[in-house]
Amino acid sequence: MSAPELIRIVSRSSPMALAQVERVRAELAALHPGIRTEVVPVTTSGDRWMGDLAKLGGKGAFTKEVDAALLAGEADLAVHCVKDVPADRPLPAGTTFAAFLKRDDIRDALIHPGGLTLDELPAGTRIGTSSVRRIAQLAASHPELECVPMRGNAGRRMEKLAAGDADALLLAVSGLERIDRMDVVTEVLSVEAMCPPIGAGILALQCREDDTRTIDAVSGLGDPEAWREATAERMFLHVLQGHCNSPIAGYARCERGGELSLRARVFTPDGKTVLNAHEWAGPLDPATLGTSVAVTLLRQGARELIDSIAH
Repeated sequence: MSAPELIRIVSRSSPMALAQVERVRAELAALHPGIRTEVVPVTTSGDRWMGDLAKLGGKGAFTKEVDAALLAGEADLAVHCVKDVPADRPLPAGTTFAAFLKRDDIRDALIHPGGLTLDELPAGTRIGTSSVRRIAQLAASHPELECVPMRGNAGRRMEKLAAGDADALLLAVSGLERIDRMDVVTEVLSVEAMCPPIGAGILALQCREDDTRTIDAVSGLGDPEAWREATAERMFLHVLQGHCNSPIAGYARCERGGELSLRARVFTPDGKTVLNAHEWAGPLDPATLGTSVAVTLLRQGARELIDSIAH
């Protein structure tokens, strides 16, 4: 089957999202020099809304308009951060993931104008974040700190920090790397200090199921380890049926020998209850590993914990 001459890539119009698209365009150009690409930017409801995401239906607020453009035939390929794609429900009918790109850094970074680390921040320091995952973990590890709501892209949040809306920020390392702003980072937090969100650092390429030419063209960009890790993590979240106000964190990891493990945590919003699970795949496939870890946490009471949180 011949490769398409042009692939139209739909993406959110934020600087971060467009930087992600440029990575895809560069990798695609290296793999298929004859294919032209064109960017179709859209502004999603999640980008426009600065309030509680739950009122917009959660993470789907960042993907709905992108999905619509893909299904309408206005674009051939969508680039998503896996962490922004809801896993508690299937992908929109008629679409599929064609590839998961090699995973970027999954850690969180602290930005503090005075150069202090997380452990050095004085009591009452205001941390700008609206992430329930970060808020719960800070409540558990640093209850003396205060979290203040802050949404918007990384650049906008840094502007709010400079304006005094917060004293420090927590942002994803992978995002800061994509927009070349690691210069502002005070401390990169270990995954033990701040467990990452499901799907952190992975970009997914989504196509229409019947568009076999595009699927064939972009599938070569896929990374087998990222596929295994994303599959385990998303199945874990699917079985758990967490909503957007559920503080859930976790990551799968392929070791050098090929062994796959999945570590996951579920919190109460105040951080006072933390459920933990860590399992190795052994003979299990990634999806079965994700299911097994979710069942382990359900046995610890994760369902009741999640259902007790308003959303």
